[in-house]
Amino acid sequence: MSDVAPASLPPAARGGWSGRAIVALALVAILGPFAWISTASFKTQIAIYAGQFPFTPTLSNYADVLFGRRSDFAANIGNSVLVALVSTVAVLAVGTLAAHSLRRFRWPAWVSAGFLGWTLVFHMVPVLTLLGPWYIAFRDLGLYDTRAALVLTHVTINLPMTVWLMTAFLREIPPEIEEAARVDGCTPLDAFLRIVLPLALPGLIAAGILAFVFSWNEFPIALSLTSRQTATVPVAIARFAQQYETQHAQMAAASVISTIPAVLLMFCGQRFIVRGLTLGAVK
Repeated sequence: MSDVAPASLPPAARGGWSGRAIVALALVAILGPFAWISTASFKTQIAIYAGQFPFTPTLSNYADVLFGRRSDFAANIGNSVLVALVSTVAVLAVGTLAAHSLRRFRWPAWVSAGFLGWTLVFHMVPVLTLLGPWYIAFRDLGLYDTRAALVLTHVTINLPMTVWLMTAFLREIPPEIEEAARVDGCTPLDAFLRIVLPLALPGLIAAGILAFVFSWNEFPIALSLTSRQTATVPVAIARFAQQYETQHAQMAAASVISTIPAVLLMFCGQRFIVRGLTLGAVK
């Protein structure tokens, strides 16, 4: 068998190794920190400081985080699940109806363009600039340090992205399908619920996953508007860094636990998210 000189290989084959090297570096950059955290979650604090490897794994960190007498992490998980689920359902309901109204009703072009432009501008506003007004408003309304305050803020932040994503999905649904349902006797609401929503299910899944993951991982708003009892998972993880000591082992275990729901959702809904973000890019 004769050897083929690298110069005689096609460009795609010659560039294959460089492409693989870039992918390998990207995997190391992405998975490396998570591998370190996962390993540290099974070490003792002394083993982490000493950099012991190999080491004797232990589950005591997970036991301390979930069942420790001074740990509220299980309650924090419940807060995050409740806030993320309620805010996701609310933002999907409001965002889908707004996107459907832009598609179904013949608004003037300047109205629909202005509304979508306003949502895009609001989405670009840094969250930190809104913390002060939100704190004053929720304090005056008696909603400070409540889950309702987090739900309202998360819905407000996720709504622009949901409206844009659902508008792109609903525009791909031919209006003749809905008109045929109207001819068969469906009311506008029945046509929306029985025809439009099932066809837009991939968009709902993509928008729902993105909204849930954002709410699950959101930190500055939860830090500013909650206390120990209503804190979410990111705030609870940050509190392992105390004034005189940082509990690296417990923080690593809590980080691994908090990552599992987001990773599972992103893994299960990856194809829907990719379709939603690239919809309309190629005609």
